Amino acid sequence: MEWTDPISILFIFVLSVMFIMKTEKFWNSSFGNDFPPGPKPLPIIGNLHIMDLKRPYWTMLELSKKYGPVFSIQMGCQKMVVLSGYKMVKEALVNQADAFAERAKVPMFENTFKGYGVVFSHGNNWKVMRRFTVRTLRDFGMGKRAIEDRIIEENRFLIKDIETHKGKPFEITTIMNAAVANIIVSIIFGERFDYKDPTFLRLLSLINENMRLAGSPSVTLYNMFPAFGFLVRNYKTVLHNTSELYSFIRLTFIECLKELDNKNQRSFIDAFLVRQKEEKSNTSGYFHNINLINLLINLFVAGMDTISTTLRWGLLLMMKYPKTQNKVQGEIIRVIGSSQPRIENRTKMPYTDAVVHEIQRFANIVPMNLPHETTEDVILRGYFIPKGTYIIPLLASVLQDESQWEKPDTFYPEHFLDSEGKFVKKEAFMPFSAGRRICAGETLAKMELFLFFTSLLQRFTFHPAPGVTSADLDLTAAVGFTTPPMPHKICAEPRSQGSLH
Repeated sequence: MEWTDPISILFIFVLSVMFIMKTEKFWNSSFGNDFPPGPKPLPIIGNLHIMDLKRPYWTMLELSKKYGPVFSIQMGCQKMVVLSGYKMVKEALVNQADAFAERAKVPMFENTFKGYGVVFSHGNNWKVMRRFTVRTLRDFGMGKRAIEDRIIEENRFLIKDIETHKGKPFEITTIMNAAVANIIVSIIFGERFDYKDPTFLRLLSLINENMRLAGSPSVTLYNMFPAFGFLVRNYKTVLHNTSELYSFIRLTFIECLKELDNKNQRSFIDAFLVRQKEEKSNTSGYFHNINLINLLINLFVAGMDTISTTLRWGLLLMMKYPKTQNKVQGEIIRVIGSSQPRIENRTKMPYTDAVVHEIQRFANIVPMNLPHETTEDVILRGYFIPKGTYIIPLLASVLQDESQWEKPDTFYPEHFLDSEGKFVKKEAFMPFSAGRRICAGETLAKMELFLFFTSLLQRFTFHPAPGVTSADLDLTAAVGFTTPPMPHKICAEPRSQGSLH
């Protein structure tokens, strides 16, 4: 069912009208005249009639031009406050971090994760799981030489697979997902999968489909009117796929439990199960199996999708702008030659580092961020925002803020370079969000992006498929919970760099 289906709209109308008087009374009592301004909502549907439901962030960017950096919208019966621009997002997520630290309760994710795990969890459960996750990822090498070696090893498998295409056109999504997924898989499961392993391919397919469907118009409407879940095919597909993921992970940690050695922890699962044993007498503890399953799904999905999507944008942009690709390869030759790229090379490669950062800025793969919720009453720019308000920190508005970026709508690596060609950090660079809910795997992600990207451009030059010119390549983002590039094929022409050391 898609949102344009007249029958779907009729059902939404009939059910919603039953609650309209109660809903209006609630809003009038909770939100006063000091609430942020916004477009006037219609009964029942709110502002849905003006939203681009495939790319709602486009509408929000336009609304921010009219209503300013803090404004409100109403999606169905759900009032939301949108924060736009670097200064406003920083003010909320960083300067008032505790007040904006809660995760909003989105029906799709509440039904999927039940408030457990780390990404969509709440309150003390989130605090405990995040603390454990960050510490355990560090223990298993995040940001250290051990994980760098794993990335380099996986790079070799990826390069070998790409070489089998012998410069002919192919679609890179599946193998890129597989390569990136194997990094987080090696941490949480203690092993890697072959790219042709049917179980692995099935897991990747489930995640890929869920990420696409979670951003579909019909699921957006479900989140506004959850009573109609039984009508939304995409919602039911997401639940089915998640159930299959649950089954795989449950079996995996049961097998790990059979071989658990407290003194020789091989994986993230082992670390959790050891902690579970230690906390066994604590009846109000958080280290139970439901948290473990949801935590592993969070890590698996986040550890694969965002990095893989960014890398695919990177290769598309290199095909779109071959001069930039040539310049990156020139720096690789000067600094690394045919040696194996290492993270220590990054400081000596300012242009490549700038390109990687600009790919993240331009790709803008989580344009609306993940939704937050206020933990207390807040005053922001003179507006009163009650406790429990749904907050959208619009990352697209930060990464495209005209006051922070010289050419916000253009792929322009010079955003991160000074007049002498040295790399420059930018405070408005927030692809991992900011504040209490900043991505727990940011350090790992940065390492993966640099090493995968540099290794691929060291070994290959990427071209569009025959008959397609650079000018023909479409840089419009596809629809999804994250925003990948549109489907396209690439040609990877091997470069004569000699063997890696």
